[in-house]
Amino acid sequence: MNKLLVGFLVLLATSLQAQKTFTLKGDVTKVKEPVTKVYLSYYFNGNSTEDSANVINGKYEIKGTLVEPVLARLRAVYKVDTSLKVKRAISYKKDMVSVFIENSSITSTSVDSFSNMTIKGSLSNMEYKKFNAYTKSISTKMDSLSMAYGELRKNKDEVGMKKIDEAFDKLDAEMKAKQKQYVLANLNSPILMHAFRSYAGYTIDPMEVEPTFLKLPKGVQASVSGMEMANKISTAKKITVGKEALNFTQNDTAGIPVSLSSLRGKYVLVDFWASWCGPCRQENPNVVAAFGKYNTKGFTVLGVSLDQPTGKQKWMDAIHKDNLTWTHVSDLKFWKNEVAQLYGVESIPQNFLIDPTGKIIAKDLRGDVLNNKLAELFK
Repeated sequence: MNKLLVGFLVLLATSLQAQKTFTLKGDVTKVKEPVTKVYLSYYFNGNSTEDSANVINGKYEIKGTLVEPVLARLRAVYKVDTSLKVKRAISYKKDMVSVFIENSSITSTSVDSFSNMTIKGSLSNMEYKKFNAYTKSISTKMDSLSMAYGELRKNKDEVGMKKIDEAFDKLDAEMKAKQKQYVLANLNSPILMHAFRSYAGYTIDPMEVEPTFLKLPKGVQASVSGMEMANKISTAKKITVGKEALNFTQNDTAGIPVSLSSLRGKYVLVDFWASWCGPCRQENPNVVAAFGKYNTKGFTVLGVSLDQPTGKQKWMDAIHKDNLTWTHVSDLKFWKNEVAQLYGVESIPQNFLIDPTGKIIAKDLRGDVLNNKLAELFK
């Protein structure tokens, strides 16, 4: 083999290797508070990755490898002021920022606050900003509704909260339509799967989502994120209303196996929750009221907890504190709970109502919606 060819192959190999790595160089010299460390974290293909770098003379550098562009979070750590009696709380608006990173040389420059950051060298991040701008008018309205909802909750204004919920549902439908438009108009976007995941949502409607997924380029469908989405769509098709509920067995709080099929003959609400989940704990009184009203008429609840491996006591304490007097099961594997994965659960609270024959007849029933559905069944 001649030397020229050998040299070319070495250069090619070096080039390919370089394309598989990213370098993020940051400058925080203009941040008002002294930054001492920066953390980078992201979630990809079911796994969380975290890295960090010390800040030296206002500069930091983080290197790594990626399979495909990912949305990462950067978080600043500041020099501790020992004169302060109260520890400074992390501000999501000032101390954290979401950035799309890819296998390239990326630079970031922060001014005033850490999150006021300019990114160069990442085409994915440029497209991410365009995507956010494309949906900003709707997301701004959603943020306003969320703030209004918080005030109404403080004042226990149930009527006002219900109106906000209805308005939010309409905005959510508008957002999904807007995100779908972006997907179909930007099939070559480097963040196409991110946009598609946003459109598909946590609770996937396969009848709506699958036809759009099949319009994506074959290469995108065959990517790691694409195959992950294909699996989610496949799972969603198995748990649609009208399908027979997938059977499972998991241990209760005493370590005794309980199967879903053992509850045949009753209406069963399979309720996914966790002791650490605020919205779940807020919803629990509604489920308690429904259970108390219809338990003697053929209705029961099977709680599936997504508590963590070290969280059994917290799980037990929450059951007693919230007066959840039905059967509870868990494998204490957090988001990798086997029943949650079987049912494609990626956000909680989430539930499935199953009829006495074992068929799914409704999903995501909360508040008045749950009570109205049960009143309809047991009238």
